This record gives sequence, structure tokens and C-alpha cells, in this order.
Amino acid sequence: MIDRVLLSESAISSRLDELAREIDARYAGGEILAVGILKGSVFFLTDLLKRLRSPVALDFLQVRTYSGTSSTGNFQVVRDLSTDIEGKDVLLFEDVVDTGLTLRRLLELLASRRPRSLRIAALLKKDLPENRDIPVDFLGFTIGPEFVVGYGLDLDERYRNLPYVAIWDPTK
Repeated sequence: MIDRVLLSESAISSRLDELAREIDARYAGGEILAVGILKGSVFFLTDLLKRLRSPVALDFLQVRTYSGTSSTGNFQVVRDLSTDIEGKDVLLFEDVVDTGLTLRRLLELLASRRPRSLRIAALLKKDLPENRDIPVDFLGFTIGPEFVVGYGLDLDERYRNLPYVAIWDPTK
């Protein structure tokens, strides 16, 4: 069901090196509270954080919006943060910005907790009209509308462990 590799392991690694330099320059050594959205962001988040020179604290939250290959439209916080983010520089890690519905809801939720700053790091952003207004501060790659798996992205909890990002095609 894997159609083709979209982003190789080496392409991802090279882009993460660049993103780490961008993030370090933006935060200029100030402490970052990295917030990973479970489960998809874990590979991206850990590989990128290992490259940073800035001090980093870490927390996670988990939301549920997908079933199979499509969004349910429902937004449910499954696991909330254990850290108070008020007055902190929060960098939210997302695997893929798709329609943007989940991310918009998360940004509203986190902004209501009054962080000093709230920025987004995303491995992927799909080139879709629905998400063009979502400002991704640190973006790995822009991709098309295809459904992708690998490097943390899943289909019903499968394929996360692939070291690359691939297009999933149910007709294959």
C-alpha cells in the first residue's frame, strides 16, 4: 500500500539540521518549552530537539481527531499538559498540518493559558486552501494533498516506524 517514498531519511535529516539552526537563532539561547502533539510528532520532535543548542523543557499533549484516513471533525483532548505554560516560550510540534482544524483548536486552547510566545514547528504542511492562514514558524516541507505515512505518521497506528515519509495508496 506504500505508493512511493516522498521524503527520504537523508532529506529529512538535512532539513532538521537547518530547522535547528533557525530555531536556535530565533530563541537566541532562551529556554524553549517544546510541546509535542502525541503521537505523530514524536519522531520529528526528538530528532529535532537533539540538534538544538538552546535549553529545552519538554511536555506532551494528545488529541484525537482522525479515524483511518479522514478527520472526524471532533476534537478531544486525550492527554493534557502537565506543565503550566504561562509566561513561557512554547514551541508546539506537529507532524502534519492538514486541514488545520486540530491545530486551530490547539492554538486557541494554548493561547488561553497565556504563554509569552506560541510558535509552531511542523514537519509537513499540506498545500491546501483550508490551512493557508495557519502560520507555521518552522516548517520542514510543503507537500501535496496525498495521505502520507512514516516518520511518526500513521494509518490506524501502523507505519509510524518507517524512517522516511511515503505516500499511502489503498489501490496498491
